[in-house]
Amino acid sequence: MPDNADTEQFNADELEAPTWLNAQFIGDVLSNYEKCPELKVTDLKITPASAQGDHYASVMFRTTAEYTTAKGKFSKPLIIKTMPEQEGHKKDMLSESHLFSTEIGAYTKALPEFERILREAGDNTKLYVPCIYHSLEPRQVMIFEDLVPQGYSVIRNRPVKEEELKTVFSKLAKWHAVSMKVMNEQPDFLKEFKYGLIEMPTLMSDPMVTSGMGSFIRMLEKTPELGKYKPYFEKIKDDYMQRMADVLQEYRKNIKSDGYYVMCHGDFHLRNMMFKENGDVMFVDFQICNLCPITIDLTYSVYMLMNPEQRWDLGKDLINYYFSVLEETLKKVGYKGELPTQAGLWKQIHRHKFYDFFLMTTFLPMILAIKENKLKMNEIIQDSETRELAFSFDFFVDEIKKLLPKFEELGYFKDL
Repeated sequence: MPDNADTEQFNADELEAPTWLNAQFIGDVLSNYEKCPELKVTDLKITPASAQGDHYASVMFRTTAEYTTAKGKFSKPLIIKTMPEQEGHKKDMLSESHLFSTEIGAYTKALPEFERILREAGDNTKLYVPCIYHSLEPRQVMIFEDLVPQGYSVIRNRPVKEEELKTVFSKLAKWHAVSMKVMNEQPDFLKEFKYGLIEMPTLMSDPMVTSGMGSFIRMLEKTPELGKYKPYFEKIKDDYMQRMADVLQEYRKNIKSDGYYVMCHGDFHLRNMMFKENGDVMFVDFQICNLCPITIDLTYSVYMLMNPEQRWDLGKDLINYYFSVLEETLKKVGYKGELPTQAGLWKQIHRHKFYDFFLMTTFLPMILAIKENKLKMNEIIQDSETRELAFSFDFFVDEIKKLLPKFEELGYFKDL
């Protein structure tokens, strides 16, 4: 348990490490990684690795391993990521997922290949931190070098700056561009990345996900300025989940000749990024990487990453900046397919408007309440009254007062 810490700031299942996470286990991992059979761990301090609200789909610990080898004494800061072992909602919701196999594949296969292609093109962008250990049996575990001692940190108590966001979208554009090249030239190389949000049936049937539209419609009804929009959402309430699923699964089930497809991150929000003072950003948590429309990370970022002022224009400036880097990188790496166009990208974003509707009515109220420190993630996920409360805060209602007229201006409510 953390010493002299307010345990309320941590996830409850990260307060005490499982018994298997001990000096013997870490010693075996480091001995194998450093090819040093005589390595022996002499001290191991284990604490929670993340704050409440940072994540939900895993259990994470931070440790510093003190160890000896024939060359002397050393220490290595590590992050250990594993699946929930405590019985309860989290374990149940994630029980049938492919989260760890997907993330292991991203770290060991996809991202190394993406970096290799960038290096060949003279681009030294770093896309991921090395994974020093992974397993699926007897338990699902991944271990990484800790980025915090390297100067990286998660932004929690302030808005993300414009320059930081440009760094984020530049790196995302390079990743997407290289994945387009791989999908074009090696169509089977990434075929196992087929498990996004929709392929998590326990999650997608959870009230956290399914109850959002009802709460949203009730909020519209109570807000005089927004009442005129209620009929649009009443009209789609019975099939918006399926139409959103059609967007997410388009590459796998209904590929379009004019569609742009990439390997996306899938959960592209601020707590899945770590920033360094020199301006670099490192993406983490690749558990739902999958092949899908290029819009998935972009639209998700509008609601889960951007500041309100950027969201009110649906991220226009940042997405156009992203596109400029995407186009430049595709040319740099020798992409052989037809180059995407900025107009084509926005046409696709418009065509995928049901993903906007889902995110705005379900995830946005939750993420805003968490960012404003009004509600805790585990309470929102597990308690219906707490979830309903997220729709009543002025900061959420004020956002909707900006977003719905924008949707109307763009024609999102036509032909529903």
